[in-house]
Amino acid sequence: MKRRNFIKHSSAGLIFALVAPGMWASKLPPSRKRSVRFEPYNPAKSLVPVTRVTPDDGFYVHTYYDVCPFSPSGRYLVVSRLPYEDHVPRFGDTADVCVIDLEERTIETIYTTRSWGHQTGTLAQWGATDRHIVTNDVVDGRAVGVEIDRDARTARALDGPMYHISPDGKSVIGFPLELMDITQRGYGVVAKDYDHPPTLPQGAADNEGIWKTDVRSGRKSLLVSLRQVAEKIPVPPPRNDGTFYFWHSKYNLQGTRIMQVLRCQFPDGSGERNVNVFTYDVDGTDIMRTFSEPIWGHGGGHPNWHPDGKHLLRNLNPDGGPSRLCKVPIDGGKPEILSHTIDGGGHPTIEPSERYIVTDAMYLDPDPVVRIRLIDIVNQVEKALCVMPTKPVSEQLGRYDELRLDGHPTWDRAFKRICFQGAPAGRRQLFVADLTSLL
Repeated sequence: MKRRNFIKHSSAGLIFALVAPGMWASKLPPSRKRSVRFEPYNPAKSLVPVTRVTPDDGFYVHTYYDVCPFSPSGRYLVVSRLPYEDHVPRFGDTADVCVIDLEERTIETIYTTRSWGHQTGTLAQWGATDRHIVTNDVVDGRAVGVEIDRDARTARALDGPMYHISPDGKSVIGFPLELMDITQRGYGVVAKDYDHPPTLPQGAADNEGIWKTDVRSGRKSLLVSLRQVAEKIPVPPPRNDGTFYFWHSKYNLQGTRIMQVLRCQFPDGSGERNVNVFTYDVDGTDIMRTFSEPIWGHGGGHPNWHPDGKHLLRNLNPDGGPSRLCKVPIDGGKPEILSHTIDGGGHPTIEPSERYIVTDAMYLDPDPVVRIRLIDIVNQVEKALCVMPTKPVSEQLGRYDELRLDGHPTWDRAFKRICFQGAPAGRRQLFVADLTSLL
């Protein structure tokens, strides 16, 4: 047997060796911590203390508004340093996974990958402790999850892709990252041919879908297929030439169910992406469709788990009026409008007491700005925590909408701080806001 059967190559230069059946590991190169000068942002105009926590040596993002960048202990942030922000990714370019120590005020590059996008960075996420981080890389030509052991300075390549990690850190789920760009760019891995990303055959594939990978063994299995979920849509497609793709996948906080966005694209682009939202048990059973009207057409935006694990938080307009923040039962029941007077929109998340929602809003004033919003559901009041310049908004970008920089505010695990994105000096940076005085 040739030696190459015992090694796998990552696109960023690491060599993964076979150390056990199905398990591929690599020693990480040495790294060093560097000091970061934390700087307060506009204390006179921000409602709470806001601190810039990233340096000026790159372009920084966290993963997404519903993925906590704070480590389980709260001491560290896992972030992505992108190589540029003025053009779309080029196949083969690398980005860095970095850890910021919020106590020591240092930053350390722990991994370099060719799997990244401007919207979700490297998809880096914490495991169950501060020791492990999971990201993605292109290994032997496929985008797969990589578990990083910060103490042992090792990395293990998994068989399947990672879009979200379970709360106990034992499994990851994901749709192939190579197929993400076909419905929306900036969330997966860039294709060799930017204008012609990989596609699936017409219809709903029964051999492709959400892959679940056991982190310990590294082995994957098909959890749910596109066909299994598409068959749960109660109304037939308006035409028969569409192709189904999965999108956002997310465990609830309890680790008992998974939220799944399903999209259907027609060749002429009709009906936008025809978003439908489902949930299912972690073994792939009990597939249920949540409220989404109309069924074929745009049905609301940015679904996210409610902390109770039984509802979703979502921007909807169920009464036919403006977008509202809604609490949606996962069994398809009628949404509850959380405020009839406060506009929905942005990327909302809610804390466990159900009183406070944080979300964002981007607009031109006259240059692009992002407003970080705190909404008090009990008192029906909205406050602006912070307003700062950001990168161009969607209507300015046209074809390259993926280069925008949303605020993506996300809570820490104690629901006392948030981390968000902005660009007050024209460069993507990350900020931490302490909400203790308001909550």
